[in-house]
Amino acid sequence: MPATSVTTGQIAAFLGGTLIGPPETPITGAAALSDAQPTDLSFLQADTALQAAITSRAGAILTAHAIPELTRPQIVVARPALAMTKVVTEFFVAKLPSVGLSNLAHIGKNVTLGEDVSVWPFVTLDDAASIGRGTRLYPGVFIGRGSLIGEDCVLYSNVTVREGVTIGNRVIIHPGTVIGSDGFGYLQHDGRHHKIPQIGTVLIEDDVELGANVTVDRATYGTTVIRRGTKVDNLVQVAHNVKIGEDNIIVAQVGIAGSSSTGHHVMIGGQAGIADHVTIGDQVMIAARTGVVRDVGSHEVVAGFPAMPHKAWLRSTGVIAKLPELRQQMRELERRLAELETAAPRKSPGAPRKSPGLSKIKRPASRRKR
Repeated sequence: MPATSVTTGQIAAFLGGTLIGPPETPITGAAALSDAQPTDLSFLQADTALQAAITSRAGAILTAHAIPELTRPQIVVARPALAMTKVVTEFFVAKLPSVGLSNLAHIGKNVTLGEDVSVWPFVTLDDAASIGRGTRLYPGVFIGRGSLIGEDCVLYSNVTVREGVTIGNRVIIHPGTVIGSDGFGYLQHDGRHHKIPQIGTVLIEDDVELGANVTVDRATYGTTVIRRGTKVDNLVQVAHNVKIGEDNIIVAQVGIAGSSSTGHHVMIGGQAGIADHVTIGDQVMIAARTGVVRDVGSHEVVAGFPAMPHKAWLRSTGVIAKLPELRQQMRELERRLAELETAAPRKSPGAPRKSPGLSKIKRPASRRKR
C-alpha cells in the first residue's frame, strides 16, 4: 500500500537528490505549485515559474538547482518533472489489490492463469486464453479464444480482446477499447459490397498504453502491430495491417488507414489522418488535424492538408489570414484599370502610330535647309 506520509529525507534518498532543508518535513501528497498545500510536494520545471514557486504553499519543492529565494525545503535533482513522476508512482499511487479469480467470471476450457492474476466478476476468458502473472482484468473484460495476455497488464472495464491476439507485458488498456475487430475490407461486385475475410491477427508489444475507446483492427492477412513503448490516446482508430513503431505518441481522434506504417518516436497530433499505404519515417512530428496522403521522410515536421513542411504551412496560413485584404486590393486594382481603359483615346485600326510630341523636336542646326 502507498505510504500515507513520507519525509523529505526519504524522498531525497529515494531520488538520490540533494536535500536543502530539514529531513523530517512530512509530505502526504503531490500537487502543482498553485494548488499545493503545506504537506504537498511540488516541482519547479523552469526558472520562468520561480515566482509561482516562491508564493506556493508547498511543503517541499523539487528543483534543478538550489534556489536561495525559496524558504521551504527543496530537493535538487537533474529532472524535476521526471522525479515528481517517480515519487508519485512510488508513494502516492494506490497499489491495486489482488482479488484472485471471481466465481462470477466465465472461464473456458484450457485457460492458463499465471500467479497473482486478478479476474473481476463478469470477465469472460474463452477457450485456450492465457493470462500472465500479475495481470488484472476488470469487470466486463472479454478475452477471445487463444489470445495471449502478458505479465503485469491492466485491462480496465469492458475491454474486448478478440481471438488470436497477442499482448505483451506491462500493457495498460483503458475502458471500452477493442483489440482485434475486423478490418474494414470489402470488394464491390454487381453493385454489392462483399466482405473480405479478416483472418490476420494483432500484436501489441511491451509497455504500450491504449486509451479509452481505441480500436485496433486485425490484419486481413498477417499482423497489425503496435511496437514497444507506444502510447495511444482516447478514440484512436488503427486499421488493418498497420505497423506502428516504437515509442510513438498518438493523440486523440487520430485515424490511421490500412497498411500504413510509422517509424520510431513519431508524434501525431489530435485529429490527424493518415491515408492508406503511407510510410512515415522515424522521429516525424505531425501537427494536429493534418492530412497525410503521401510518404513522409524521417525527422520531418508536417502540418496542414495535404501535409506540407510546417514552415511552409505557417506561411500559407499567414496568407489565408490576409485574403480579405488582398481581395479588396484586387478589386481596387481592377477598378483603376477599368478607369484607365475608359479614359484612353480610341484610334481607328488603320491609323499610323505616331510618337507623342515628335513634331516639336527641333532638327540639329547642321541639317537645317539653307
